[in-house]
Amino acid sequence: MATLADLVASLAAAEATLSSMQAARDGLLALAGRLAVDIAQQADHPDGGDMTIRSVAAEIGAVQRVSDRTVERRMSDASWVVDRFPSVWQAQGEGRINAAHSRVVVDAGAHLDDEADRAAYAAEALAAAAVESPNRLRRIARRLAEKYQKRTVTERHRTAREKRRVWMKDGEDGMAELGMHGPATLVHGVFDRLSQMAHALKEENARAAKKADGVRDERTIDQLRADLLADLVLTGAPTAHDTEDGLLGAIHARVEVTVPASSLMNGETTSSAGPCSPPAELDGTMPLDSWTARFFAATAAGWDRVFTHPTSGAMLSVDRYRPSEQLRRHLRARDQRCRFPTCGLAARKCDVDHNVAAAAGGATSHENLAAFCRRHHMLKHHSPWHVSQKAGGVLEWTSPTGRVYTDEPPVQNTVTFAESTAFDDSAGAPAPF
Repeated sequence: MATLADLVASLAAAEATLSSMQAARDGLLALAGRLAVDIAQQADHPDGGDMTIRSVAAEIGAVQRVSDRTVERRMSDASWVVDRFPSVWQAQGEGRINAAHSRVVVDAGAHLDDEADRAAYAAEALAAAAVESPNRLRRIARRLAEKYQKRTVTERHRTAREKRRVWMKDGEDGMAELGMHGPATLVHGVFDRLSQMAHALKEENARAAKKADGVRDERTIDQLRADLLADLVLTGAPTAHDTEDGLLGAIHARVEVTVPASSLMNGETTSSAGPCSPPAELDGTMPLDSWTARFFAATAAGWDRVFTHPTSGAMLSVDRYRPSEQLRRHLRARDQRCRFPTCGLAARKCDVDHNVAAAAGGATSHENLAAFCRRHHMLKHHSPWHVSQKAGGVLEWTSPTGRVYTDEPPVQNTVTFAESTAFDDSAGAPAPF
């Protein structure tokens, strides 16, 4: 019991220290945001500091090996806590509450515009946070915040609707998540319709299987909801938004899949007996199972062939039986993603940019071109960041503080071979070709 008591006390101290350090980090991030705005004001820049904040975030992200988008989001969140809820930030810094408590209090009071109201609300919320878990605190904080609301629910809803969005998050084993933030009535309606359709389909499939003595559909309601959503989004038409000539209805989903040729020849891409061919990849970021890879290979209208060196795996060239935009295909295959350090946006969603401007004599060739997402394309042209391209597609970015960050083309998803060795077929191993 004495050991357990010491362990609990140590964990409590560690938690308090961790909360304090997180608050200290928020303070530094908020300070970085203020510094960026001060720099922009001194330069009298018309964008109000947006590009300067982006440049500062890129510097911090490059040092920490974190996406500058992530850093900019952290800077914004930190500034929101430090500037609008200083008492909450102070309480976390003192270790009286943790980061989860802080986030609950700040989120619930985010719409309180009056400084005095925020201070009064924060005082009540902190008293509750001292004795409640973050999960229990959430309901209490929302009720406390409502006491100080000067805007009606209708007014706040109109503002909140402006933040509606859909996002995607990659998972493991060839899976990903799709999320939506929107008006509650629509989201509940979407989920309810999917649920009704899933239950109806499950019942109908059960009746059909019983009559025909066929195979029963064993999919769960959750699985059916997911399959129906994918079916509706990928094959349905946006009737409420389409143009007279059906412009939106003619748009189809587009993904980029890299498939080593051996993956198409083999039944599986992995084996319990040892390593086999590398798996196919989706947008150069996550592995795909062999069945999906073969399905896309069989149904795609055309493929880019990427030729790679047999031992180093470096890309040599790109071609296609029906040539079109050969240079762009070469760059997409080489770069695979935005070429700013820490950025992972797929190359097909990026701009193709001249490192040395064409107006300044820069050649339109793969030695002078690279894929930059719109964010980092703008950063290159409208901030003190500079980039130069070396041999082999290697880019060197120089930050406003003079630091140099090197970004090399991603390794190709391909098969490589060891250096030539004597081949021993005494064990009856099959020939390699």
